[in-house]
Amino acid sequence: MTTLAPRFLELDRLDGEDRAALLRRADQTIEPILEQVRPIVEAVRVEGDAALRRFARELDGVTGPLDSLVATEDEVGRAYAAVGPEIVEAIRFAIAGIRAFHERQKPEPMWLHEVRPGAFAGDRWTPVPSVALYVPRGKGAFPSVTMMTAVPAVVAGVPEITILTPPTPEGGVDAATLVAAAEAGVKRVCKVGGAQAVAAAAFGTESVPRCAKIVGPGSPWVVAAKRLLAHRIDTGPPAGPSEAIVFADETADPELAAADLLIEAEHGPDSSAYLVTPSRRVAEGALAALARRWAELPEPRRSYTRAVLEGPRGGVLLAPTLEAAYAFVNAYAPEHLEVLAAEPWAHLGALRNAAEILLGPFTPITLGNFVLGPNCVLPTGGWARSFGPLSVTDFMKRSSIGYVTAGAYPALARPAMLLAEYEAFPAHAAALRARGGAGEGR
Repeated sequence: MTTLAPRFLELDRLDGEDRAALLRRADQTIEPILEQVRPIVEAVRVEGDAALRRFARELDGVTGPLDSLVATEDEVGRAYAAVGPEIVEAIRFAIAGIRAFHERQKPEPMWLHEVRPGAFAGDRWTPVPSVALYVPRGKGAFPSVTMMTAVPAVVAGVPEITILTPPTPEGGVDAATLVAAAEAGVKRVCKVGGAQAVAAAAFGTESVPRCAKIVGPGSPWVVAAKRLLAHRIDTGPPAGPSEAIVFADETADPELAAADLLIEAEHGPDSSAYLVTPSRRVAEGALAALARRWAELPEPRRSYTRAVLEGPRGGVLLAPTLEAAYAFVNAYAPEHLEVLAAEPWAHLGALRNAAEILLGPFTPITLGNFVLGPNCVLPTGGWARSFGPLSVTDFMKRSSIGYVTAGAYPALARPAMLLAEYEAFPAHAAALRARGGAGEGR
């Protein structure tokens, strides 16, 4: 088949089951993968680096030497030469914007508020002790993910940062990923990917330090490993295969809608991508434009986008009304939401559930993915209903701070003692009496 035939669906003609099917993502059907991942996780726990090297050959197709699972300074130096000065400058430009955004996002180290005279309460923020940053490589190279995970970790002040990324067939690391890591300020890059990388971060090996947390998007295998190991390591915001909705009202340009629909669809066949519009003109114009634009794509991106747009997780959806379009977007809760409209701000109030909302014809997802500044590591699988983008605070922990003066103590102690006695905690109440000023209990 040499032409693209995207799915075209009219929302008001779908029954409940068909509408529910539109909301499903690839990483929501990982149960069969869990049992395949379990022995990988156990092997890494028992064998450490030996298992990582074996899986690199068996699962990642590495044929070159793997003398060191950690990238060396020589490899980093060669990476700068390999990518060339233009890519280096592009990485530096992107990092500058990402750093500026996340520095502004960083909370103040501590705040206190006088909740009652002489009684103070507040928060203190400190970095987590260690973090693993997962950078995928299965369907391409992603220095952007390196920047989006490393920069906020560095801004947060995490003392021990490890990047985990699948090795190349030659046993190395993608050159731009190494450059991005160095420019962001991360020195440890390990040649480990897939479920085995998650296990290595959870248990620790000779080359990969045990980490308190792991963040970053990954394949269903990575998602499955995170689920199995959630009791051993903080797995961060849920980030699986890419997904996007391009929302277009009647003022949108169908050509732009088509061009932007292909952005996330080209990530891989497990991605999800929908154009949602109440305008038949936009829908039909985008369908025509998609066929032309798709034909210009090289392989394997052409195959990836076909799988998405002709498959169960993509296509063009015509809504009967603007309100129905809003309702679908909110039910889907996409990772990326692009709003194509002459007045995009008019729609923002109705669009509640999306991890990233990019407004207007000059804010394509591409800018958000690389250089705009907000983090492009986003919750997928509908988790945008309750999770937000990766941020500086994902690399920090919050401690509550309290301080009560002697003069303020009696006013707080008396009601606290009454509540402690009501809940049958005599030691709680006794600790209050030991300080005096709490009055007599019942």
